[in-house]
Amino acid sequence: MTDGIRVAGIRFELLGPLRALRPDGEVPLGPPLQRSVLAVLLHQDGGAMPYDSLVDAVWGAEPPSRARTLVQKYVSGLRHALAFGPGAGRPGAAPELAWTGRGYRLAGATIDDLRERHALLRTAGAARESGDLRSAGELAVRAESLWRGAYAEGLAGPYLEAERRRWAEERALEREARLEGEIERGRARECVDELTRLVAAHPLREPLVGLLALALHRGGRPAEAAVAYEEARVRIAEATAGEPGPALRALYEGVLREDVLRESPAPLRGSLPTA
Repeated sequence: MTDGIRVAGIRFELLGPLRALRPDGEVPLGPPLQRSVLAVLLHQDGGAMPYDSLVDAVWGAEPPSRARTLVQKYVSGLRHALAFGPGAGRPGAAPELAWTGRGYRLAGATIDDLRERHALLRTAGAARESGDLRSAGELAVRAESLWRGAYAEGLAGPYLEAERRRWAEERALEREARLEGEIERGRARECVDELTRLVAAHPLREPLVGLLALALHRGGRPAEAAVAYEEARVRIAEATAGEPGPALRALYEGVLREDVLRESPAPLRGSLPTA
């Protein structure tokens, strides 16, 4: 038997705290664990999620003894929130939260800001491949502007924590690809301040150090590029007892030879992520 309540067109966002939006207002989604249940179900792309899998996703290996009651309570709360929030009952797409006999299923709903990010980065990648670096950069900036914080920020559970780590890395790769594209199209000086802030926030991330050194060098500041590398080398040695990787070392050798003026070393070049 399938029971469920249909709800009118809602936009769901996860590039930051979870939001459910109708044109005339944000839908209150209830307490944090109830929001976690919704976020996990959104990731199933309309597929049914068995009860045990949902419990594992939200609570992990040691769920509370009341887990079944809590899941039923949160699903009921979500049905009520989606049915009676701002704008309920108006025409539009109608997601449905239901029990299918095989699991809980949220049909007709997507993570809209994530889908928009995918589309922008696909178009940016195509523009870059065609040599239109300006359009690629503008589209990448638009994709980055969709982020409002960490992925599924503030929501607990092993499933969402893993997704948060995965998307933090995706976001970092996206940002590095955008900055590399800006340097490639002659905007090295404009990238230095942002790269300096990013290296300060992520001092052991070698692609950022490499991009900062490249931007400084192409911006006419080769001595500062060498300092940026040396400071990173010391940090890496202190943290890992090792040396920088081959891509960063190759870039530094190019800076010393003063021959990194047109092309960045191939190992540092990446394409805009689309996952």
